[in-house]
Amino acid sequence: MKHLHIAAVLAAGLAIGSIAGVNAALPKPPAMTDAEKAAKAEKAAAEKAKEGELNAKAQEKAVANYKKNKGIVEPKASPATTSGKKK
Repeated sequence: MKHLHIAAVLAAGLAIGSIAGVNAALPKPPAMTDAEKAAKAEKAAAEKAKEGELNAKAQEKAVANYKKNKGIVEPKASPATTSGKKK
C-alpha cells in the first residue's frame, strides 16, 4: 500500500509539473530597432532578387533545351535497308 501512495504522489507531481510547463509564459523578445528592420528588409529583397535571377536562368535553360530537342524525329531507315534486297 505504501508503494502505491508513492507512485500516486509522483504521478500527481509529474502532472502538475507538465501543466505548469505548458502554461508558462516566456518573456517577449526585445522590439526590433529601425536599423534591424531595415537590414531584415534589405536581406529579404536581396534573397528575392537572387531567387528571381535563378528562376529566370532555369526558364532560359528550359527554353533552350526545348528548342534544341524540338526537331528530334525517330531515325529514318538507311537506304540499304529499304532497297528490297535480302541477305
